[in-house]
Amino acid sequence: MADPHNASDAHAHDDYVRGSQEISEQAATFDLFMGLAKWGSLLTAVTIAFLVLWFQPGGSFIAGAIAAFVLLVVGVFALRKKKSH
Repeated sequence: MADPHNASDAHAHDDYVRGSQEISEQAATFDLFMGLAKWGSLLTAVTIAFLVLWFQPGGSFIAGAIAAFVLLVVGVFALRKKKSH
């Protein structure tokens, strides 16, 4: 097993220091992905609820639209970014 304090290793001890690299681009990409996944999931759920209630036997456009709107409003309030203190 390699000794991390041995200077004869292939990599010098000070090549990498944990927490020293700039990660703003990675953080921005992660935030973008999470936002798209979150809001895309809400949009998918609203669309499925609307279509199921509209096209089921005995279903109606109005019932689907009302349920989709309610789900959208509740979802927006539940998924919006919380204020940090």
